Amino acid sequence: MTKSTSQLLPIAYSTEVAAAKQRGAPIVALESTIITHGMPYPGNIQMAESVEQIIRDQGAVPATIAVIHGTLHIGLEKHELEALAQTTDAMKVSRADIAFAIAERRTGATTVAATMIAAEHAGIKVFATGGIGGVHRGAETSFDISADLTELARTAVIVVCAGAKAILDVPKTLEVLETNGVPVVTFGSTEFPAFWSRASGLKSPLSLNSPAAIANFQSTREQLGIDGGMLIANPVPEEDEISSEEMEIYITRALSHAEEDEIAGKAVTPYLLSKIFDITEGRSLETNIALVRNNARLAAEIAVALA
Repeated sequence: MTKSTSQLLPIAYSTEVAAAKQRGAPIVALESTIITHGMPYPGNIQMAESVEQIIRDQGAVPATIAVIHGTLHIGLEKHELEALAQTTDAMKVSRADIAFAIAERRTGATTVAATMIAAEHAGIKVFATGGIGGVHRGAETSFDISADLTELARTAVIVVCAGAKAILDVPKTLEVLETNGVPVVTFGSTEFPAFWSRASGLKSPLSLNSPAAIANFQSTREQLGIDGGMLIANPVPEEDEISSEEMEIYITRALSHAEEDEIAGKAVTPYLLSKIFDITEGRSLETNIALVRNNARLAAEIAVALA
């Protein structure tokens, strides 16, 4: 591992990522909340290792990002990934608290927003995740809107996901992205996907059919001096999806439970995902794992095209 430490920001690059940076190889950033907050051990470590290997198989280098005891890690060694997968008290850090976790020497798993910040700091242009956060249902009264959306507007990283999580208000999420000038590109389809489902019923603002075209689009944005990131929506493979009509039944039930239990703030998304896992008897998690792998593959192809 290569470690650079300053008084303000201790950073550690894994041996693999440090070597990739030195030779200019394509790198794909990965978040860590899916490991610490997304599924239990040992399923989480098996998923994380398989996603990293998919990226390697496509000719890129994976960089799983996390804060460990106050050090920002860009890429994890095998033993560090294993330890993180068994951590039970990691903070879930976003833009508001990633610096707090570093300053207070805490361990924190990065959300989409925090992973984007760290990736840009490390010069990594592509990031693969499951689904982005967005405008929560009922946000007109709760004002619950994910920091992911504003991060996409300000941080120059390509984010590959399976669309916005279907537990959100997807039309309003797209409106906020448009207002903030974030390009939303669906890969291989003209319809925006809804995480577990290939179709949301909403037309995608933009559509492209190849990693090379996405890389060219981003290069053109850079030449024009356009700031901010780009959202690539990659529909879950057809054989792994749960239809949007079926998912809406499960989501409605989960939202009802959340209201009864008075769940709010950062606790809403993990609560809903856990409830949907129970209601679907694990099918939602199987789809989640499939779409993360699918996104990792496309992100690696884009990173290679950019390189």
